[in-house]
Amino acid sequence: MFRHPLLRTCPLLRRRKLLRGSLRVQVPGGCGHGAEGGRPNVVGFRAVFPVLVLVLGLTLPTAGFLEVEMAGRTQMVFLNENATIFCKIPGFPHLDINSMGITWFRKAQLSEIEIKLFEFFGDHKVAFRPGANVSPWRLKRGDASLQLPGVQLWEAGEYRCELVVTPQKAQGRVWLEVVAHPVSSLFLERAVVKDNEDKHILCKSSGFYPEDINITWKRWTQKDPQFQEISEDVITGPTMKNKDGTFNITSYLRLKPSLEDNVTIYQCVVWHVSSLMCQSFNFTPILIESEKKTDLWIVWLYIGLISTGLIVLILFLCFFLWKRACWRVRDTGIRACQRMRDPGSWS
Repeated sequence: MFRHPLLRTCPLLRRRKLLRGSLRVQVPGGCGHGAEGGRPNVVGFRAVFPVLVLVLGLTLPTAGFLEVEMAGRTQMVFLNENATIFCKIPGFPHLDINSMGITWFRKAQLSEIEIKLFEFFGDHKVAFRPGANVSPWRLKRGDASLQLPGVQLWEAGEYRCELVVTPQKAQGRVWLEVVAHPVSSLFLERAVVKDNEDKHILCKSSGFYPEDINITWKRWTQKDPQFQEISEDVITGPTMKNKDGTFNITSYLRLKPSLEDNVTIYQCVVWHVSSLMCQSFNFTPILIESEKKTDLWIVWLYIGLISTGLIVLILFLCFFLWKRACWRVRDTGIRACQRMRDPGSWS
C-alpha cells in the first residue's frame, strides 16, 4: 500500500477518508509488497487532480464568500423623510472595520455617470452627500446600509454598495424610487351657472409624486346598498406641477339638487403608487337639502304674511262697516227722539 505525497503536505486532503482510500495504490513488486520487491510507482498528478478539485469545491464554501444583500431590485422611500438604503453582508456576524472599506455611489435616472456619496476605509470617512452615513456599530455586525436624511425627488436613481473585506470584494445595486403621498380633501362648491341650480362636489389631491394618479367617483343610495361607480357628470382636470416637483389635481362631480335625496352618499376614491391602499372620502349633500327646506320655509313665510295681511284688512273693513252702521243707527235714533219731543215737526 502506497500513501501519496500530497497527503503529507495537505492537511485538508489528509482529513478526507475518501481521498485517502482513493490514493492508496497497490503496487506489484513494491518494497515490502510482493515477492519481487522494487521501488514503488508514484501515481501521476493527472490522476489526482479531479479528486483534488472535488474536495476543494466542497470545502471552500465553508470558509464563506463575500457577498451583499440589497432590498430587492427597487426600494421606495418618501419625500422629505429619512431613508435607509439596505446593504447587508450575510455570513459575517463580526467584521474588523479597520481592515475593510465601504463606498456608496448614485447614478441619476438619465445619466451614466456615477456620483460618490459616501466612503469609509479604516480611519478615513467622508460624506460627499450632506448627512450621508454608515453606522460603524452596524458595520461591525455586517450591516453597511446607507442613511440619508431628508430625501428629495432628484435623489431617485440607481445606488451601488461596494464592499471590500481584504482580500475579497463584493457589490450590490438597487433602484431608489422617491414618492410623495397625495393630500386629499372633499368639499362642496356652488357652480356658476345661469339657472343657479347645479352644484359641484370637488375632490382635490395635492403634493403627490409621481404624476400618475387615478380618481374615481361612486354613489350609494338606499335602493342600492353597494357603492356604484359614476361615469357621467365627472370632470377631472389636468395635473398641475408645483415648484418642488410634486403635482396637484382636482376632480369635479356635478349635482342637481332638485333630483338628490338627503340620504345619498357620494364617495371620491384616490389611488396613487405611494399608498398601499386607496384613499376614500365620503360626502352627504345635507347642505343641498337644507337649502331646499330654507326656500320652502321662506315661501310659507310669505304665504303667512300675506294671509295675515288679508285677515287684518278684512277685519278692518268689517269693523269700519260695523261702525258706519252704528253711526247710521245712532243718527236715526236721534231724529226719532227729536220728533217725539216736537210733535209739530211731524206735520
